[in-house]
Amino acid sequence: MWRRGANFDGDTANSIETEQVFEIEGFRSSFLQFRGSIPLLWEQIVDLTYKPQLKIINNEQTPRIVERHFQDLLQRYGDIVAVDLTDKHGDEGQLSAAYAAEMQKLPNVRYEPFDFHNICGNSNFDNLKVLYDRISEEFENQGYFLIDTEGNILQEQKGVIRSNCIDCLDRTNVTQSYLAQKSLTLQLQRIGVLTSTECVSMFSEEYVKFRTLWAEQGDEISIEYAGTHALKGDLVRYGKQTISGMIKDGMSALSRYYLNNFHDGIRQDALDLISGHYAVNKNRPSPFQFNGFESFSYLPVASALLIGGLTMTSFTVQQAGRNAQQYLSSVLWAGLTAGVIAVIKANGRQFCSRPRLCGLR
Repeated sequence: MWRRGANFDGDTANSIETEQVFEIEGFRSSFLQFRGSIPLLWEQIVDLTYKPQLKIINNEQTPRIVERHFQDLLQRYGDIVAVDLTDKHGDEGQLSAAYAAEMQKLPNVRYEPFDFHNICGNSNFDNLKVLYDRISEEFENQGYFLIDTEGNILQEQKGVIRSNCIDCLDRTNVTQSYLAQKSLTLQLQRIGVLTSTECVSMFSEEYVKFRTLWAEQGDEISIEYAGTHALKGDLVRYGKQTISGMIKDGMSALSRYYLNNFHDGIRQDALDLISGHYAVNKNRPSPFQFNGFESFSYLPVASALLIGGLTMTSFTVQQAGRNAQQYLSSVLWAGLTAGVIAVIKANGRQFCSRPRLCGLR
Protein backbone atom coordinates (compact mmCIF):
# COMPACT_ATOMS: atom_id res chain seq x y z
CA MET A 1 0.00 0.00 0.00
CA TRP A 2 2.73 2.50 0.91
CA ARG A 3 5.45 1.06 -1.29
CA ARG A 4 6.54 2.69 -4.55
CA GLY A 5 9.57 2.04 -6.73
CA ALA A 6 12.28 -0.48 -5.83
CA ASN A 7 14.30 -1.55 -2.82
CA PHE A 8 18.07 -1.92 -2.87
CA ASP A 9 17.79 -5.52 -4.08
CA GLY A 10 15.94 -4.41 -7.21
CA ASP A 11 12.56 -5.77 -6.10
CA THR A 12 9.70 -3.47 -7.07
CA ALA A 13 6.33 -2.65 -5.55
CA ASN A 14 3.22 -4.31 -6.99
CA SER A 15 5.24 -6.81 -9.04
CA ILE A 16 2.82 -9.22 -10.70
CA GLU A 17 3.27 -11.93 -13.30
CA THR A 18 0.07 -12.49 -15.29
CA GLU A 19 -0.35 -15.72 -17.25
CA GLN A 20 -3.12 -16.06 -19.82
CA VAL A 21 -3.78 -19.78 -20.32
CA PHE A 22 -5.81 -21.00 -23.29
CA GLU A 23 -6.95 -24.46 -24.37
CA ILE A 24 -8.89 -25.52 -27.48
CA GLU A 25 -9.22 -28.81 -29.32
CA GLY A 26 -6.37 -30.34 -27.32
CA PHE A 27 -3.96 -27.48 -27.98
CA ARG A 28 -2.77 -25.56 -24.92
CA SER A 29 -1.02 -22.21 -24.88
CA SER A 30 0.25 -19.69 -22.38
CA PHE A 31 1.15 -16.03 -22.61
CA LEU A 32 3.05 -14.22 -19.83
CA GLN A 33 3.25 -10.53 -19.03
CA PHE A 34 4.85 -8.69 -16.13
CA ARG A 35 3.99 -5.47 -14.31
CA GLY A 36 5.89 -3.67 -11.57
CA SER A 37 6.64 -0.21 -10.24
CA ILE A 38 9.34 1.93 -11.86
CA PRO A 39 12.56 0.36 -10.52
CA LEU A 40 14.11 3.52 -9.09
CA LEU A 41 14.27 4.77 -5.52
CA TRP A 42 11.24 7.03 -5.22
CA GLU A 43 8.29 7.62 -2.96
CA GLN A 44 4.81 9.15 -2.98
CA ILE A 45 3.84 9.88 0.62
CA VAL A 46 0.15 10.60 1.20
CA ASP A 47 -0.45 14.09 2.61
CA LEU A 48 -4.23 14.66 2.24
CA THR A 49 -3.81 16.00 -1.32
CA TYR A 50 -5.62 14.06 -4.05
CA LYS A 51 -2.39 13.36 -5.94
CA PRO A 52 0.61 13.37 -3.57
CA GLN A 53 3.89 14.66 -4.93
CA LEU A 54 6.36 12.17 -6.35
CA LYS A 55 9.86 12.37 -4.92
CA ILE A 56 12.87 10.76 -6.55
CA ILE A 57 15.49 9.69 -4.00
CA ASN A 58 18.95 10.35 -5.40
CA ASN A 59 21.32 7.56 -4.45
CA GLU A 60 24.58 6.33 -5.91
CA GLN A 61 23.16 2.80 -5.85
CA THR A 62 20.35 3.63 -8.32
CA PRO A 63 22.12 2.30 -11.47
CA ARG A 64 22.93 -0.92 -9.63
CA ILE A 65 19.32 -1.27 -8.44
CA VAL A 66 17.97 -0.90 -11.99
CA GLU A 67 20.55 -3.39 -13.27
CA ARG A 68 19.64 -5.92 -10.58
CA HIS A 69 15.95 -5.64 -11.37
CA PHE A 70 16.31 -6.22 -15.08
CA GLN A 71 19.00 -8.84 -14.70
CA ASP A 72 16.54 -10.86 -12.64
CA LEU A 73 13.85 -10.47 -15.33
CA LEU A 74 16.30 -11.39 -18.10
CA GLN A 75 17.28 -14.57 -16.29
CA ARG A 76 13.67 -15.54 -15.65
CA TYR A 77 12.01 -14.61 -18.93
CA GLY A 78 14.53 -13.81 -21.66
CA ASP A 79 14.18 -10.67 -23.77
CA ILE A 80 12.52 -7.74 -22.03
CA VAL A 81 10.62 -4.79 -23.48
CA ALA A 82 9.97 -2.17 -20.78
CA VAL A 83 6.81 -0.21 -21.61
CA ASP A 84 6.49 2.99 -19.56
CA LEU A 85 2.91 4.31 -19.57
CA THR A 86 3.45 7.36 -17.33
CA ASP A 87 2.76 10.97 -18.30
CA LYS A 88 5.66 12.89 -19.83
CA HIS A 89 5.04 16.14 -17.94
CA GLY A 90 4.80 17.23 -14.31
CA ASP A 91 5.98 14.95 -11.51
CA GLU A 92 5.32 11.83 -13.57
CA GLY A 93 7.35 13.31 -16.39
CA GLN A 94 10.35 13.86 -14.13
CA LEU A 95 10.13 10.29 -12.87
CA SER A 96 9.75 8.96 -16.41
CA ALA A 97 12.75 11.00 -17.56
CA ALA A 98 14.86 9.62 -14.71
CA TYR A 99 13.75 6.10 -15.66
CA ALA A 100 14.60 6.69 -19.32
CA ALA A 101 18.05 8.00 -18.38
CA GLU A 102 18.83 4.85 -16.41
CA MET A 103 17.49 2.59 -19.16
CA GLN A 104 19.94 4.09 -21.65
CA LYS A 105 22.66 2.38 -19.61
CA LEU A 106 21.09 -1.06 -20.25
CA PRO A 107 21.72 -1.95 -23.90
CA ASN A 108 20.13 -5.40 -23.59
CA VAL A 109 16.66 -4.07 -22.62
CA ARG A 110 14.31 -2.22 -24.98
CA TYR A 111 12.72 0.81 -23.29
CA GLU A 112 9.52 2.17 -24.85
CA PRO A 113 7.91 5.32 -23.37
CA PHE A 114 4.21 5.72 -24.16
CA ASP A 115 2.20 8.66 -22.80
CA PHE A 116 -1.06 6.78 -22.25
CA HIS A 117 -3.15 9.73 -21.07
CA ASN A 118 -2.00 11.97 -23.90
CA ILE A 119 -2.42 9.43 -26.68
CA CYS A 120 -5.40 7.42 -25.46
CA GLY A 121 -7.16 9.98 -23.27
CA ASN A 122 -10.09 8.58 -21.32
CA SER A 123 -11.71 6.52 -24.05
CA ASN A 124 -9.51 6.09 -27.15
CA PHE A 125 -8.64 2.48 -26.36
CA ASP A 126 -7.84 1.70 -29.99
CA ASN A 127 -4.98 4.21 -29.92
CA LEU A 128 -2.95 1.53 -28.16
CA LYS A 129 -2.29 0.37 -31.71
CA VAL A 130 0.31 3.17 -31.78
CA LEU A 131 2.19 1.39 -29.00
CA TYR A 132 1.72 -2.02 -30.59
CA ASP A 133 3.10 -0.83 -33.89
CA ARG A 134 6.25 0.36 -32.11
CA ILE A 135 6.93 -2.92 -30.34
CA SER A 136 5.23 -5.41 -32.67
CA GLU A 137 8.47 -6.90 -33.98
CA GLU A 138 9.82 -7.65 -30.48
CA PHE A 139 6.37 -8.72 -29.29
CA GLU A 140 5.93 -11.28 -32.04
CA ASN A 141 9.50 -12.51 -31.67
CA GLN A 142 8.90 -13.13 -27.95
CA GLY A 143 5.88 -15.20 -28.92
CA TYR A 144 3.99 -17.49 -26.54
CA PHE A 145 4.11 -21.06 -25.24
CA LEU A 146 2.20 -23.65 -27.29
CA ILE A 147 1.89 -27.45 -27.13
CA ASP A 148 -0.11 -29.71 -29.44
CA THR A 149 -2.59 -32.48 -28.70
CA GLU A 150 0.22 -34.99 -28.11
CA GLY A 151 2.11 -32.76 -25.69
CA ASN A 152 4.81 -31.73 -28.14
CA ILE A 153 6.16 -28.20 -27.63
CA LEU A 154 5.51 -26.23 -30.80
CA GLN A 155 6.71 -22.87 -29.52
CA GLU A 156 8.20 -21.31 -26.39
CA GLN A 157 7.88 -17.75 -25.17
CA LYS A 158 11.28 -16.05 -25.40
CA GLY A 159 10.63 -12.92 -23.33
CA VAL A 160 8.00 -10.67 -21.78
CA ILE A 161 6.60 -7.17 -22.02
CA ARG A 162 7.17 -5.40 -18.70
CA SER A 163 4.52 -2.68 -18.28
CA ASN A 164 4.18 0.05 -15.70
CA CYS A 165 2.31 3.26 -14.96
CA ILE A 166 2.54 4.90 -11.53
CA ASP A 167 0.74 2.33 -9.40
CA CYS A 168 0.69 -0.38 -12.12
CA LEU A 169 -3.08 -0.78 -11.96
CA ASP A 170 -5.42 1.01 -14.35
CA ARG A 171 -3.39 2.08 -17.38
CA THR A 172 -1.27 -1.03 -17.04
CA ASN A 173 -4.26 -3.37 -17.06
CA VAL A 174 -5.81 -1.71 -20.12
CA THR A 175 -2.50 -2.07 -21.97
CA GLN A 176 -1.88 -5.65 -20.89
CA SER A 177 -5.37 -6.71 -21.97
CA TYR A 178 -4.75 -5.18 -25.40
CA LEU A 179 -1.47 -7.08 -25.80
CA ALA A 180 -3.10 -10.27 -24.52
CA GLN A 181 -5.77 -9.92 -27.21
CA LYS A 182 -3.07 -9.58 -29.86
CA SER A 183 -1.32 -12.68 -28.58
CA LEU A 184 -4.53 -14.71 -28.44
CA THR A 185 -5.26 -13.82 -32.06
CA LEU A 186 -1.79 -14.99 -33.09
CA GLN A 187 -2.25 -18.24 -31.17
CA LEU A 188 -5.62 -18.98 -32.81
CA GLN A 189 -4.19 -18.20 -36.23
CA ARG A 190 -1.27 -20.56 -35.61
CA ILE A 191 -3.60 -23.40 -34.58
CA GLY A 192 -5.82 -22.75 -37.57
CA VAL A 193 -8.97 -21.72 -35.74
CA LEU A 194 -8.72 -18.25 -37.28
CA THR A 195 -7.52 -17.26 -40.72
CA SER A 196 -4.71 -14.73 -41.18
CA THR A 197 -7.29 -11.97 -41.72
CA GLU A 198 -9.46 -12.77 -38.68
CA CYS A 199 -9.00 -11.66 -35.09
CA VAL A 200 -10.62 -12.39 -31.72
CA SER A 201 -12.60 -9.14 -31.67
CA MET A 202 -14.65 -10.29 -34.69
CA PHE A 203 -16.43 -12.90 -32.57
CA SER A 204 -18.63 -11.04 -30.12
CA GLU A 205 -19.53 -13.82 -27.66
CA GLU A 206 -15.97 -15.04 -27.18
CA TYR A 207 -14.61 -11.50 -27.15
CA VAL A 208 -17.00 -10.52 -24.35
CA LYS A 209 -15.76 -13.44 -22.26
CA PHE A 210 -12.15 -12.49 -22.93
CA ARG A 211 -12.66 -8.84 -21.93
CA THR A 212 -14.65 -9.81 -18.84
CA LEU A 213 -11.84 -12.05 -17.61
CA TRP A 214 -9.29 -9.27 -18.00
CA ALA A 215 -11.56 -6.69 -16.36
CA GLU A 216 -12.14 -8.97 -13.37
CA GLN A 217 -8.43 -9.70 -13.11
CA GLY A 218 -7.72 -5.96 -13.07
CA ASP A 219 -10.30 -5.50 -10.33
CA GLU A 220 -8.75 -8.22 -8.18
CA ILE A 221 -5.25 -6.75 -8.45
CA SER A 222 -6.57 -3.26 -7.74
CA ILE A 223 -8.50 -4.42 -4.66
CA GLU A 224 -5.34 -6.03 -3.28
CA TYR A 225 -3.18 -2.95 -3.81
CA ALA A 226 -5.53 0.05 -3.65
CA GLY A 227 -8.66 -1.28 -1.97
CA THR A 228 -11.08 -0.57 -4.85
CA HIS A 229 -11.99 -1.87 -8.27
CA ALA A 230 -9.75 -0.78 -11.14
CA LEU A 231 -10.38 2.52 -12.87
CA LYS A 232 -10.88 2.51 -16.65
CA GLY A 233 -12.45 -0.92 -16.30
CA ASP A 234 -14.96 -0.02 -19.00
CA LEU A 235 -12.15 0.28 -21.54
CA VAL A 236 -11.25 -3.33 -20.88
CA ARG A 237 -14.79 -4.66 -20.50
CA TYR A 238 -16.54 -2.75 -23.30
CA GLY A 239 -13.77 -1.04 -25.26
CA LYS A 240 -15.21 2.40 -24.42
CA GLN A 241 -16.09 4.64 -21.49
CA THR A 242 -19.72 4.52 -20.31
CA ILE A 243 -21.71 6.85 -18.06
CA SER A 244 -22.11 4.18 -15.40
CA GLY A 245 -18.41 3.41 -15.67
CA MET A 246 -17.52 7.07 -15.17
CA ILE A 247 -19.71 7.19 -12.04
CA LYS A 248 -18.13 3.96 -10.79
CA ASP A 249 -14.64 5.35 -11.44
CA GLY A 250 -15.54 8.50 -9.52
CA MET A 251 -16.72 6.49 -6.51
CA SER A 252 -13.62 4.30 -6.67
CA ALA A 253 -11.38 7.39 -6.85
CA LEU A 254 -13.02 8.82 -3.72
CA SER A 255 -12.71 5.47 -1.95
CA ARG A 256 -9.03 5.25 -2.89
CA TYR A 257 -8.44 8.73 -1.51
CA TYR A 258 -10.02 7.80 1.81
CA LEU A 259 -8.26 4.44 2.08
CA ASN A 260 -4.88 5.80 1.00
CA ASN A 261 -4.96 8.60 3.56
CA PHE A 262 -6.66 6.99 6.54
CA HIS A 263 -6.35 3.19 6.33
CA ASP A 264 -3.36 2.05 4.26
CA GLY A 265 -0.79 2.65 7.00
CA ILE A 266 -2.50 0.10 9.23
CA ARG A 267 -3.00 -2.31 6.33
CA GLN A 268 0.70 -2.00 5.47
CA ASP A 269 1.63 -2.88 9.05
CA ALA A 270 -0.62 -5.95 8.86
CA LEU A 271 1.10 -7.13 5.66
CA ASP A 272 4.57 -6.52 7.08
CA LEU A 273 3.65 -8.49 10.21
CA ILE A 274 2.07 -11.55 8.58
CA SER A 275 4.70 -11.71 5.81
CA GLY A 276 7.55 -11.71 8.31
CA HIS A 277 9.07 -8.41 7.23
CA TYR A 278 8.66 -7.27 10.83
CA ALA A 279 9.67 -9.51 13.72
CA VAL A 280 8.23 -8.82 17.16
CA ASN A 281 10.87 -8.26 19.85
CA LYS A 282 9.69 -7.73 23.41
CA ASN A 283 12.99 -6.07 24.30
CA ARG A 284 12.39 -3.21 21.88
CA PRO A 285 9.97 -0.36 22.51
CA SER A 286 6.62 -0.66 20.81
CA PRO A 287 6.54 1.06 17.39
CA PHE A 288 2.99 2.10 18.25
CA GLN A 289 4.01 4.29 21.18
CA PHE A 290 2.74 7.79 20.54
CA ASN A 291 5.51 10.30 20.16
CA GLY A 292 4.73 13.91 19.33
CA PHE A 293 2.12 14.82 16.73
CA GLU A 294 -0.19 11.85 16.14
CA SER A 295 -2.96 11.58 13.58
CA PHE A 296 -5.02 9.29 15.84
CA SER A 297 -5.36 11.98 18.49
CA TYR A 298 -5.43 15.15 16.39
CA LEU A 299 -7.48 14.20 13.33
CA PRO A 300 -10.87 14.13 15.13
CA VAL A 301 -10.15 17.50 16.75
CA ALA A 302 -9.04 19.05 13.48
CA SER A 303 -12.07 17.64 11.67
CA ALA A 304 -14.45 18.98 14.33
CA LEU A 305 -12.85 22.44 14.22
CA LEU A 306 -12.98 22.52 10.42
CA ILE A 307 -16.62 21.44 10.20
CA GLY A 308 -17.61 23.73 13.06
CA GLY A 309 -15.77 26.68 11.52
CA LEU A 310 -17.39 26.17 8.12
CA THR A 311 -20.82 25.83 9.74
CA MET A 312 -20.47 28.98 11.84
CA THR A 313 -19.03 30.94 8.93
CA SER A 314 -21.98 29.95 6.75
CA PHE A 315 -24.45 30.79 9.50
CA THR A 316 -22.97 34.21 10.29
CA VAL A 317 -22.73 35.12 6.59
CA GLN A 318 -26.45 34.46 6.26
CA GLN A 319 -27.11 36.76 9.25
CA ALA A 320 -24.58 39.40 8.18
CA GLY A 321 -27.18 41.69 6.63
CA ARG A 322 -28.65 42.57 10.02
CA ASN A 323 -25.80 44.55 11.63
CA ALA A 324 -22.06 45.22 11.60
CA GLN A 325 -21.44 42.86 14.53
CA GLN A 326 -22.54 39.93 12.38
CA TYR A 327 -20.05 41.00 9.70
CA LEU A 328 -17.28 40.92 12.33
CA SER A 329 -18.38 37.46 13.49
CA SER A 330 -18.29 36.21 9.90
CA VAL A 331 -14.75 37.51 9.46
CA LEU A 332 -13.58 35.95 12.73
CA TRP A 333 -15.10 32.54 11.95
CA ALA A 334 -13.76 32.64 8.40
CA GLY A 335 -10.30 33.50 9.77
CA LEU A 336 -10.45 30.63 12.28
CA THR A 337 -11.53 28.20 9.57
CA ALA A 338 -8.76 29.39 7.26
CA GLY A 339 -6.27 28.93 10.08
CA VAL A 340 -7.41 25.36 10.70
CA ILE A 341 -7.18 24.60 6.97
CA ALA A 342 -3.66 26.07 6.87
CA VAL A 343 -2.54 23.93 9.83
CA ILE A 344 -4.02 20.78 8.31
CA LYS A 345 -2.44 21.51 4.92
CA ALA A 346 0.97 22.23 6.45
CA ASN A 347 0.87 18.98 8.44
CA GLY A 348 -0.98 16.85 5.90
CA ARG A 349 1.30 13.83 6.23
CA GLN A 350 0.83 13.77 10.00
CA PHE A 351 -2.93 13.48 9.70
CA CYS A 352 -2.66 10.36 7.52
CA SER A 353 -2.49 6.76 8.65
CA ARG A 354 1.21 5.87 8.56
CA PRO A 355 2.90 2.45 8.72
CA ARG A 356 4.98 2.05 11.89
CA LEU A 357 6.55 -1.39 11.70
CA CYS A 358 8.90 -1.08 8.71
CA GLY A 359 10.54 1.67 6.71
CA LEU A 360 9.51 2.28 3.13
CA ARG A 361 12.67 0.79 1.63
